[in-house]
Amino acid sequence: MKQWSLALCLALALVLTACAGGDSSQNSSAQSPSDASDTSQSDSGAQEAAGLLSSFSTTDLEGNAVDQSILEDYDLTMVNVWATYCTPCLQEMPDLGELASEYEDKGVQILGLVSDVLNSDGTISDSQVETAQEIVEETGASYQHLLPSADLLGLLSQIYGVPTTFFVDSAGNQVGYAYVTAMEREQFVEIIDAALAEVAA
Repeated sequence: MKQWSLALCLALALVLTACAGGDSSQNSSAQSPSDASDTSQSDSGAQEAAGLLSSFSTTDLEGNAVDQSILEDYDLTMVNVWATYCTPCLQEMPDLGELASEYEDKGVQILGLVSDVLNSDGTISDSQVETAQEIVEETGASYQHLLPSADLLGLLSQIYGVPTTFFVDSAGNQVGYAYVTAMEREQFVEIIDAALAEVAA
């Protein structure tokens, strides 16, 4: 009975802090883009050598073209991978919206990456984009949100739960670890400050 209770508590904790997987046509799941990952070390190492986001092109929720040059004017970029079905993702977005404004003058930007806006054939779902736009407006998460593209599918294939948050420098190289959980504002502040100190060192 104790083992069953423990398993139930652990499962509930995961549901409350992160959403795992989802429809495979909408959300790839494998591993986090993090040094802490124990699997696929060679793939992860090759990606880090090239820079996690050193070369990519995509569009944002408003249809604007975006590439790696979006990183150049900032010492640190925080990327928050989220999904429209993920309640923990949506709960942390108001704090992220406030932090995006507060940290912009400190050389930090926040980007969202919406993971579940693809149709099964790989095209962008207009209805899912509209849902994401409504969520952004409702939560006050007015920072830029990117859509999946062919260049970002390799990255998304390493994400096994949302929200996942990771950091890159102005050249797209990963800074610190990836965090696969929803966080409180104070946790974000501590992690952002530590990552910013790391790139400044």
